[in-house]
Amino acid sequence: MTAFEQVAARDPKSTLLLLCDHAAAALPESFGLLGLDPALFQTHIAYDIGAAQVTRALSRHFGASALLGRWSRLLIDLNRGPDDPTLVMKLSDGSIIPGNRDADAAEVARRIRDYYDPYHAAITAELDRISPKAVLISIHSFTPSWKGQARPWEVGVLWDTDKRLAKPLMARLSQHAFLYGDNEPYSGALENDCLNRHGTKRSLPHVLVEIRQDLIATEEMATNFASRIYHTLAAALGDMERIR
Repeated sequence: MTAFEQVAARDPKSTLLLLCDHAAAALPESFGLLGLDPALFQTHIAYDIGAAQVTRALSRHFGASALLGRWSRLLIDLNRGPDDPTLVMKLSDGSIIPGNRDADAAEVARRIRDYYDPYHAAITAELDRISPKAVLISIHSFTPSWKGQARPWEVGVLWDTDKRLAKPLMARLSQHAFLYGDNEPYSGALENDCLNRHGTKRSLPHVLVEIRQDLIATEEMATNFASRIYHTLAAALGDMERIR
């Protein structure tokens, strides 16, 4: 089984590539449950709840291609640089990951080879196919609260140095009555993360969209939310094309 799920573009003229790094909670059979309680694989430490459903729905709306990670972020985090110390997490939100605790450099290198590199190679290949006007949108989700503090935003727009898509997207989110955060609840300035590698370093317009998990907690909710935000994203993409 490949390290990623690929959704082919239905519109041959589409220049959009959708990404979902933390799409799944599954693990390859040989890893068991990494020594964890099965219930933890239904929580945010294993995957971004609702993000995969939103990504697939947006792919249908746009007729665009999409790439989704097939394995849990607990196996390896596809949104980290290969030298990031959190690439293979040993502790997540207070839970020790027994199956990762003793992962040495050789084990991390094996996971990079088998599960990380194929995903990023697929992104590179898809961008090569649709360049030079490719646009990247990465879909993630975040918990409604963190360490007892409520997170009020419905959508977070994460970006670093390239504002070509982030700025028009935030303007459109405001017009369409979304409560959004500018680099909230996280910063988009993460060296060697997925969009830094495939967007910034290739000078391609890109943005990471975070959605609050209670808004997309079921497949029906995620599908409905995708329909709602699709028009906002489409308008922002149109704005970007007019000014770039």
